[in-house]
Amino acid sequence: MKIKDIYEKAIKRGMELDPRGIDEVRRELDHEKKDFDSKKEKDKKFYDTEKLANPYADSRILYGDPEREVKRILVGIDMEIGEVLLADRLRERGKPIDLILAHHPEGRAMANLYGVMDMQSGILLKYGVPINIAEDIMDERIREVERRLMPANHTRAVDAARLLDIPMMCLHTPTDNAVTEFLQRMFDEKKPYYISDIMDMLRDIPEYSAASRETSTGPKVVCGSEKRKAGKVFVDMTGGTGGSKKAFENLAAAGVGTVVGMHISEDHRKEAEKNHVNVIIAGHISSDTLGINLILDHVLTDVEVVETSGFRRIIRT
Repeated sequence: MKIKDIYEKAIKRGMELDPRGIDEVRRELDHEKKDFDSKKEKDKKFYDTEKLANPYADSRILYGDPEREVKRILVGIDMEIGEVLLADRLRERGKPIDLILAHHPEGRAMANLYGVMDMQSGILLKYGVPINIAEDIMDERIREVERRLMPANHTRAVDAARLLDIPMMCLHTPTDNAVTEFLQRMFDEKKPYYISDIMDMLRDIPEYSAASRETSTGPKVVCGSEKRKAGKVFVDMTGGTGGSKKAFENLAAAGVGTVVGMHISEDHRKEAEKNHVNVIIAGHISSDTLGINLILDHVLTDVEVVETSGFRRIIRT
């Protein structure tokens, strides 16, 4: 496979699994095209034209020729300077790495992480929160994340990959879409009655089972208890990073009883508790691993995967 084949297939699959629905994603791309066409020529040279085909600003080919052939990739959750040096060391020991594949964004993809958070408004709408309220509560949070990212040194790992001439890519929202769709579909089909039912379903999934056994980072109830009834279950695992804590009040009003997420801040947890919303944290690294595995199952053909940085390859197809 070529680098561009992996990238394009992953983005396409992420769009197909987007919780807003593929039609809404296409509308967003059409809107992006109109915005680009309306810009003055002097402004277009600063525009990331990749946004015209890829709606996920946190997923990019960060370094390397897209036409380059890939036979072996080093895959991990966080791929920073240490992992780039690991790839070079493996190459020295006769195990050449053709591509570093990160889940969490690096470089310009990290700088633009806030750019995918708009999709959370569309997801909240799908679960009964009026769009005017959803967009209003998310706007404040998006600007907060943008300001937080501004002073960071985003390019360190990508610079290391460039100096060592090892291609690098990150796939964030597409893989988060995959785990979100997988779990939401499972809960919608099986309709768990108690929180304990959700916990049992999660622990039956290999990635969460391994996290429970091997690293003690498996699913945990952080609001409510396993004895409580689940009610309507909302899987909240995509859209860049954690959304607005104000969302819990609106989700509760829309009839959501339980939120299943990757991680949660203490402020968000307190807000969920105040609004009587049960919260299960399935696990961050294990959820990311599940999402990556689901995407790789769909994308890779005759490519060897070398696991690192919290990732373990589990093949379903």
